[in-house]
Amino acid sequence: MDEVLFKHNFTFKKKFGQNFLTDPNLLHAIVADAGVNERTTALEIGTGAGALTRALSERAKRVVSYEIDKSLQPVLAETLSGCENVEVVFRDFMREALCAVERELGEEYLVVANLPYYVTTPVVMKFAEESERCRGLTVMVQEEVARRFCAEAGSSDYGAVTAALARRGSAKITRLVSRTLFTPRPNVDSAVVKVDFTEGGFEVRSAKAYRETVRCAFLNRRKTLENNLMSSFSLSREEAKALLKELNVPDGARGETLTPPRLGALSDLLFAQRLFS
Repeated sequence: MDEVLFKHNFTFKKKFGQNFLTDPNLLHAIVADAGVNERTTALEIGTGAGALTRALSERAKRVVSYEIDKSLQPVLAETLSGCENVEVVFRDFMREALCAVERELGEEYLVVANLPYYVTTPVVMKFAEESERCRGLTVMVQEEVARRFCAEAGSSDYGAVTAALARRGSAKITRLVSRTLFTPRPNVDSAVVKVDFTEGGFEVRSAKAYRETVRCAFLNRRKTLENNLMSSFSLSREEAKALLKELNVPDGARGETLTPPRLGALSDLLFAQRLFS
């Protein structure tokens, strides 16, 4: 890979968070973790030099990969030569409407990616909150972010992204990855997280109500959930207390102590009171 990058005078760009994987065994392990097979349509965000893309191509039916850096076009023309089932889209994925992407894919799909660190949470939240056909994500992220994705309620890592993913399915770390396996080497270690939208998860009356309830719960971690409810939904103290009493939430509880299903139950109560526009 280094030789191809040098041949095409490629320079790494910090603004795109470019840290390319260099270990072929790890690349194939990520594809295996994701459960990719000959029936899979895979969506990748961040093609990079195409190493993971090629590994996906060897197992998947179809690979669609988004890359923001157009200077990688000649590199990818070489590294993905012969990969007839791969389509590289040179656009910023975060500017794409996910509904339009899913229409183009035309079927259920898996996301498999070595995500640039600067877009990790926005990308994952985009799929958790907007996707209709995504069956799950297997992504390389910073280790500390991976732990947030899989955190337990009440822990310091537990937050809004944890709750968003838990509503859709289950999340687990499949492997830890040393920073030495990237070019250039980042300052932190990474982890592979698998988020499965086909198992776990729970239903709520309104996805929008759940999102706003979760934001409320983590609005100010130093404040009680009662106070955050009052601030977010213009409730009186008595109204906020009554809602929490109905859920058997103790006085003085903070939002991060509620499990995702309990946050879902709270969002259903708030939705029933027509507190969402």
